[in-house]
Amino acid sequence: MDLVEEVGESSSPPRSYGSFGGGGSGGGHDVIRNDVYNRLMENGNEEAIGNPDFRELLEAHFNRLPQSYGLDVNLDRVEDVLLHQKLLARAKDPNNQPVFHIRFLENICTMGDGDGDEQVSSVPHASILCGTVDDEDDQAQSLNHRNFLGDFETCSKLEDLNLDVRQNSNGISREYPAEDLTRRKEALRTPIHEVIFSTVDKPKLLSQLSALLSDIGLNIREAHVFSTTDGYSLDVFVVDGWPDEGTGSLYEAMIKAIARSEGSWSGSSHSQTMIEKTIASKTKCEDWEIDWRLLKIGEKIAAGSCGDLYHGVYYGQNVAIKVLRSDHLNNSLETEFAQEVAILRQVQHENVVRFIGACTKLPHLCIVTEYMSGGSLYEYLHKNHHALKLPQLLKFAIDVCKGMEYLHQKDVIHRDLKTANLLMDTCHVVKVADFGVARFQNNGGVMTAETGTYRWMAPEVINHQPYDQKADVFSFAIVLWELVTAKVPYDTMTPLQAALGVRQGLRPELPKHKHPKLLNLMQRCWETLPAKRPSFTEIRIELEELLHEVQEAAPNGC
Repeated sequence: MDLVEEVGESSSPPRSYGSFGGGGSGGGHDVIRNDVYNRLMENGNEEAIGNPDFRELLEAHFNRLPQSYGLDVNLDRVEDVLLHQKLLARAKDPNNQPVFHIRFLENICTMGDGDGDEQVSSVPHASILCGTVDDEDDQAQSLNHRNFLGDFETCSKLEDLNLDVRQNSNGISREYPAEDLTRRKEALRTPIHEVIFSTVDKPKLLSQLSALLSDIGLNIREAHVFSTTDGYSLDVFVVDGWPDEGTGSLYEAMIKAIARSEGSWSGSSHSQTMIEKTIASKTKCEDWEIDWRLLKIGEKIAAGSCGDLYHGVYYGQNVAIKVLRSDHLNNSLETEFAQEVAILRQVQHENVVRFIGACTKLPHLCIVTEYMSGGSLYEYLHKNHHALKLPQLLKFAIDVCKGMEYLHQKDVIHRDLKTANLLMDTCHVVKVADFGVARFQNNGGVMTAETGTYRWMAPEVINHQPYDQKADVFSFAIVLWELVTAKVPYDTMTPLQAALGVRQGLRPELPKHKHPKLLNLMQRCWETLPAKRPSFTEIRIELEELLHEVQEAAPNGC
């Protein structure tokens, strides 16, 4: 379970396509829903006029969704609200998931200068979608009311990679003869469609939907993502990539793609069997099963889409308690919970957060670990603005390497290594934490793509390619860059822009006037080809040698 998805990210403003954007009245939630009701009545909508309970049903619909849903509604297309109601209602049928609706929106024209370097006259396309994430990504954001993809800022690094970047009003325009312009517009016309999904909300749903769209050749231009209060999702995607305006063949392709992933759309069964079977296969639980009544829950430390992290006390000992919300449980989350417990039971190292126990009896599911009073490296670097001196930086990096080296020796892939998941104790010893998406490498099967947080994610993971423990090494390179610069990676980009760049070879800009050995190691760790990246054993040895050199040159450690 990711309690931490993307640090400090804000939503991009909605675009003017389809169901959302362009209609907001600027008022509050109540004002907007009243505007929707009045527009429907003025338009003579039969559902609005013919149903005496319509106003109450409309209120209930808006109350299920976050406030940003109302702010994003296009008042020129208020009938779309009724469509969303119907899709959410149909999604309650477990045999009818995911529910989807497709429609053609418009054609847009792309303009070029004849040399193959073409600019899109509307929003840019993307073939992946953020999600932790992650997110990247990084801290305490749920899936609720996030507009994941809006305007891309013009960014020189993205332009250098020939990624589509929308020109702003100050962009350079070129003039073409009228005949040539008409011909070019016809040749470069791109159909735009809207695809709306509704299904049971669950972790990694956005990755699953984006992979589904990619599977049939669609590029995501824009996404509006909402979670209801009763555990369903409403996800609106604006896409291109389908060769014609018609929706019939696109419907067929979508049905086939969903059929290929049959069995992965079900929601929560609230079954204890999966948890018990998975954990029982790993270890006996009588040693670590915790009685919920013995836990004293204190202040909330962090909040996530599926659970919360608390500071607590267990038998007089300060502990961290990660509590899963029972109303959000589904098979996927139960599996992650069981996997995390199974991994934590088998790892014990001074640079890995110590597992104390877990509650595995519904409705109280939680994982209890040692309390790390020093907080995360992310907070230490970015919120407290600590500029690290080289000896301290190297000590932090070595701690991380020792923890990761041990995990890799135990055949564990962390899959979400980032500064937010690296915690410090009172003595500033760094420990690897949060094994919510970690996996045993020797279990076989295909590793899930786009797992982790985009800003720290290896290109092979972003690109849905096979990957192994070297994906953690790539993430460590970004952590090392953070330690050196005290900056957030790709801080001028959204998580999605960063991911698009990384898959094309983009890396954080190397800092100037830093130790050349450190920069060289960083570059080798973020090599595109995993085989070229060093192991954590090799990294640790190099860092320890460098620390020895630094301490010899400055015995006082400064």
